[in-house]
Amino acid sequence: MGKQARLYFIDALRAFVILMMLQGHFISGVLDPANIDSSNSFYSFWLYCRGFTAPVFFTITGWVFTFLLLRNAQQGWKNPRIKKGLKRTLELLLWGYLLRLNLPMLFSGQVNNSFLYPDVLQIIGLSLSFIILIYLLFGFLKQWMSLIFLAIGLLIFLAQPHYVDLTFPSLPSYIAAYLTKANRGVFYLFPWLGYVSIGASIAYLFPAKTSQLWSWGLGFIALGLWLVFRSSPFLIDLESLTGIDLFRQVAYNNFLFIRLGDVFILFGIFMLLNNYFKKGFWTTIGGKTLEIYIVHYFIFYGSLFGIGIYKYVKYSLPFVESIAGAFFFKVVCVSIVLLYSPFRRKISAFVKRKK
Repeated sequence: MGKQARLYFIDALRAFVILMMLQGHFISGVLDPANIDSSNSFYSFWLYCRGFTAPVFFTITGWVFTFLLLRNAQQGWKNPRIKKGLKRTLELLLWGYLLRLNLPMLFSGQVNNSFLYPDVLQIIGLSLSFIILIYLLFGFLKQWMSLIFLAIGLLIFLAQPHYVDLTFPSLPSYIAAYLTKANRGVFYLFPWLGYVSIGASIAYLFPAKTSQLWSWGLGFIALGLWLVFRSSPFLIDLESLTGIDLFRQVAYNNFLFIRLGDVFILFGIFMLLNNYFKKGFWTTIGGKTLEIYIVHYFIFYGSLFGIGIYKYVKYSLPFVESIAGAFFFKVVCVSIVLLYSPFRRKISAFVKRKK
């Protein structure tokens, strides 16, 4: 039997995605629209890559959280990861609202509109609770759990034409915003919950350690390429065979399955490079994605006080300066988190001693 390989690539992939998110938010926020040349191949490539950041993050979230649920010795209701997951859900919900709160407006008796609409943290938090719910309801099925999560993810993707424009007028706007794009949320449960579900299904299939990362990696790349280049024709064929028009609608706006293909290709590439991520920068950053996200929001968007980079240089920089600024922005955000972490541990240890 070959040597068992730890899954270092997961943290490395999380690090890669958070850095992609930092540069994506920065460049899209400061780049002057007058300097955008949609025919420029470099810009087109950057724009395409920016589009797979969120799908990768949601998929890896479902994978990692479900993996942690399954690796615990105690399963079912006694699994301590359930309590931790629910606590994490509340933490993400609170941070999601806090980061979008504007204190000057609050002190003047108003609440800024953006505060009421969910962003990525709230949706990730509720996604964790969704995984826990499915895990508890259907956990007795054991070997079938992967298929259940996969079926949920595929159903969410295929039903997208039916729910994308739903507005839920009977619900309060701040509740409806959690459900679909038509309700003004920055992120929403549908279709993003589909990526989380598919990530959870992978966790049931993928071993905690494996001697076959090369075969897994090549398999993910092959499946990803098929989704990118062949999923649309396949859906058209399904429409021809079944007469179900929904398949044609999905095929003509097939961003969900194509982005899933991008996710799988990235998974495969990082699996093949797993041994290069054993130590150092990538795995360190991969464990601090929430902290980096919080720091970036304060610096760029000016959480609480509304004083951030975005306010002063919004849509005003040429492309080269935007790229340079994005590089320094990433360095600053990561450096703050890395420098702060040792102090946080010391403070935590001091508080525990006092208690």
